[in-house]
Amino acid sequence: MKKVTILLALVLVVSVAFAQKGKVTSAQNFKDTGKLDKALEAINEAIDESNPKAEKSIPWPKTWEVRGEVYQAIAASADANFKALCKDPLTVALESYKKALELDEADKFSKSVKIKLTLLTNDLTNQAVEAFNKDDYEGALKSFEQILEVQDIDVVKEDNPDAVDTVILFNSGLAAYNAKNFEKAVDYYGEAAKYGYNGARTYSLIADSYMQMQDTMNALKTVQEGFEKYPSDNGVLTSMIDLYLKLDKTDEAMKYLSMAIEQDPKNVTYHFAQGTLYERFGDEENAIAAYTKAMEIDPTFFNAYYNLGALYYNKGVKQIEIANAVPASDNAKYEAELKKADVWFEKSVPYMEKCEEINPEDPMTLESLKNLYYRMKAMDKYNAILEKLGQ
Repeated sequence: MKKVTILLALVLVVSVAFAQKGKVTSAQNFKDTGKLDKALEAINEAIDESNPKAEKSIPWPKTWEVRGEVYQAIAASADANFKALCKDPLTVALESYKKALELDEADKFSKSVKIKLTLLTNDLTNQAVEAFNKDDYEGALKSFEQILEVQDIDVVKEDNPDAVDTVILFNSGLAAYNAKNFEKAVDYYGEAAKYGYNGARTYSLIADSYMQMQDTMNALKTVQEGFEKYPSDNGVLTSMIDLYLKLDKTDEAMKYLSMAIEQDPKNVTYHFAQGTLYERFGDEENAIAAYTKAMEIDPTFFNAYYNLGALYYNKGVKQIEIANAVPASDNAKYEAELKKADVWFEKSVPYMEKCEEINPEDPMTLESLKNLYYRMKAMDKYNAILEKLGQ
């Protein structure tokens, strides 16, 4: 009788073990037939540590593989009720597949799990793009990072161990930047740059990320490195010029701006920027030439007309100050100096009028024309401007 009792006990243990592994099979069947709520219930029973019956199913790799499948199916479901079963099912699926591989010491499940991970990568990519398009940049970053995590798993990596997904690295940087996680943006953009992804633009983005962190030294170092690697790329050159201007390093800015103009002589913004720099240096002759060149390239480029008109206008204002400094007893000299001011104002008028033609509602242009017309005693035009200003 004792032997029979032992035998019955063994049968009972085996049947309990099979019962819990049967829950795994049930979960898979429920998943395959679209009954995801029941599939989730069954697989949760199979991994419930408080359930003594789950002792055999918890360390079984298949349990975790099926759990991954169930959560992946929840993520893919169009049924709102099933969607509500888990807030972040793809994350749970990834954790489950990793657990399956961790427990698979006999290497019996790695091939099937590998297939599931490949499918999971596609799901994570779609999820990342969807999150990005909804301005959920933190969510997009998380999904992109999970794709990189999958790609780094041994069974996935073994087919092509040296492969680097530069697209996902770059997109991770882009998502991190938009999420204002600039340190991660630098890291991911930097990895993409190592492999030449997106060329010089990536260096400009790294530099911009550093600038967002107020790290001007590393920003400058980055654009210089990008320029050395891509000397003919105007994008990184422009970034370098902008950075030098922000750092008030005008000599360096002018040096690289001249190089940029040599590479792209028809770029109107380069000539305009050069004009503003010449003005900063007090070199009015070259500033006028640069603004004029910008107008030749683009006859509708508002800023060039406005800056040149303002340059002449300001020279007229300074000349009035000179006239006002003349002693009251020397009226003849005062009048002579005042007429010199009118020469500059007359030069300013056509440029400001062109600005009004390009942008009729610009308030700064209208204010300038009001003062100019009054000064030049063009009262009809002056009154028209007053009416436009509602004065």
